[in-house]
Amino acid sequence: MVSIKQIASDMGVSTATISNALTGKGRVSQELVTRIQTRAEELGYRPSIAARALKTGQTGILGLVMPDLTNPLFPRIAQTLSIQADKRKLGILIADSRGSADEQSEALRRLLDRGVDGLIVVPQKGTTPDPMPVPVAVLNTASDPGNSVSADHSGGGALVARHILDIGHRKVVILGGDQVSEVQRDRIAGMTDALPSDIGVDVFWGDAGVEKSVAMVQTGATAIMTTSDLIALQVRTELMRTQISVPDQVSLTGFDDMSFSSIMHPALTTVAQNVDEIASRAIDIISAKISGNMPDHEGETVPMQLVVRQSTSIPNHIFSRRPPR
Repeated sequence: MVSIKQIASDMGVSTATISNALTGKGRVSQELVTRIQTRAEELGYRPSIAARALKTGQTGILGLVMPDLTNPLFPRIAQTLSIQADKRKLGILIADSRGSADEQSEALRRLLDRGVDGLIVVPQKGTTPDPMPVPVAVLNTASDPGNSVSADHSGGGALVARHILDIGHRKVVILGGDQVSEVQRDRIAGMTDALPSDIGVDVFWGDAGVEKSVAMVQTGATAIMTTSDLIALQVRTELMRTQISVPDQVSLTGFDDMSFSSIMHPALTTVAQNVDEIASRAIDIISAKISGNMPDHEGETVPMQLVVRQSTSIPNHIFSRRPPR
């Protein structure tokens, strides 16, 4: 492994100059910093985490706890956080709490044992991470008092509800997965708040809610809005089983714009998180906390984006009222 001494000897400067150029400390001209960084990269230099920890008390490693890596959304968030950390020359250790509050606590402790400088937590629904001896950034939702940064889940709910309203639906079903989830409650609150009082709205939860939602379509509901693309996929399967056509007989929406949403048949209208912006802000917040500074904009939410595809359309009864051309 190439050392600072070897780089110094190669370039004919002191080890102190090399160290300052590579750590951003000391008074070294930008031209020389660039030359040193380029040469260090050419020689294959990699800083020693152990040496850095001894010198600065920090490892340059963050811990990330995710609630369930079998959900397609969470690996995408983890990857984006890792990319943003890489840009700041930070590493990330990832732990999966696998749907368990107890495992979440254990995962946090395991990461602490590995000497992480700070923790980023996407908490289990209905939980608050244990107090930690290192800085923590929480990615959850606006209704969580401990939230550091998140998508504007309520605003996303309003976006999709206004879309359903604008294309003519007046009897709708809203379906959530788990009432314990702050994220799903905020999404449903955004939907219901955006709908006027003369709109017929029924809210259901869980697997039983899927069957109830389909039954409501059979009695006149023309749109089903769900709190996740996974739930929408489950509803689509049940609608196919009962031979109800999407969007001819009922419009269907999801949330999170997961990878399969665009290849469903029909392609799913959904709401997308700006994962890049959320990840960038999260890394900035935890980095500021580790440095002992007050983070900018902690607690703010990032706007979501409506993605309109083929699973939503004007209700059939509106088409039937249109005069022939």
